[in-house]
Amino acid sequence: MKRVVITGAGTINALGHSVAETLESMREGRCGIGELDFRDVDRLAIKIGGQVQNFEAEGRFNRQQMVLYDRFTQFTLVAASEAIRQSGLEFTGDLAARSGVVLGTAGGGVSTWDDNYRSVYEDGKNRVHPFVVPKLMNNAAASHVSMEYNLKGPSFTVSTACASSNHAMAQAFQMVRSGMSPAMVTGGSESMLCFGGVKAWEGLRVMSKDACRPFSANRNGMVQGEGAGIFVFEEYEHAKARGAEILCEVIGYAMSSDAADIVMPSKQGAARAISGALRDAQINASDVGYINAHGTGTAANDKTECAAVADVFGPHADNLMISSTKSMHGHLIGGTGAVELLACIMALRDGVIAPTIGYEEADPECALDVVPNEAREAKVDVALSNAFAFGGLNAVLALRRV
Repeated sequence: MKRVVITGAGTINALGHSVAETLESMREGRCGIGELDFRDVDRLAIKIGGQVQNFEAEGRFNRQQMVLYDRFTQFTLVAASEAIRQSGLEFTGDLAARSGVVLGTAGGGVSTWDDNYRSVYEDGKNRVHPFVVPKLMNNAAASHVSMEYNLKGPSFTVSTACASSNHAMAQAFQMVRSGMSPAMVTGGSESMLCFGGVKAWEGLRVMSKDACRPFSANRNGMVQGEGAGIFVFEEYEHAKARGAEILCEVIGYAMSSDAADIVMPSKQGAARAISGALRDAQINASDVGYINAHGTGTAANDKTECAAVADVFGPHADNLMISSTKSMHGHLIGGTGAVELLACIMALRDGVIAPTIGYEEADPECALDVVPNEAREAKVDVALSNAFAFGGLNAVLALRRV
């Protein structure tokens, strides 16, 4: 089995338009959640979210591209450009033929759906643009990244609700580890912050009207975000031979299904994914120093995740640092695990643990070190990134400092 390292990272989200901006925001515990700004927001009960501000798509893409790129695809291409540029890879010849793209998204082109439903049902138009289907399809972002960077190997999109990015990155990791591909572009993106996207989530009654407060006893729901996180996963010897900068090593993963309930999380399912990732990475529970939690800020998720961590880690759970950066950038649904992986890289490379902001009141059912409100300096050798989705689909990644 090949060793797999990360040689490029890129992002755009509510905390910043680049990795550097995002990590600085995480260090400072900034909140990117604010009042939403889009058409018909006044008709919503939920009016806050982690919206990407000051993003001018017209200045980045030409008119022909704008016809084809939904907002989630735009975010993906911005983040992919940063990641591939940092990696220094040029995809030609055999490298291009064997390298590919695996991305995660839950909603795909939600903004395109929303705009065209309004056009047909509200405005009474009888035609839509001929490129609506290729613009809204979930694989649009993966396809455009493959075309932009000449990636001719395995390329597809994974859609498993809130675990989409982690499932996608796990698949990319396995492809590189197995020797199928020398490098894979992977991660995820989401842009559901439009009237229809938020209105649908309102119906679940899991959304907060004021703030995301993971693990705090007074938490009252999740807050949506948007953006993308993209990475270059590369075979270690390939990266070493060309003198690439290595951000960290991906050492294992696991996936599980609760097979229990469509929306309520299962402690057993989450615990199986966490313990499976340790087993796949061939590490002990005591090796882990930090967990980027799924930590949505809902009553059910947070206590279930903490219980799963306590079960898997036993006495070592008290020594773990666990935080939810959703408190800062919101829940990017299918793209969330990708942005959250940046916090794991920061912990491993820089020794800085992103905080859980908005923490106000201790909850005995979440009695772990949740790094409340302020970032912390600490040496970490191994980190986990948790993702637990509606439908009971779980994916956990394990990473190591290099």
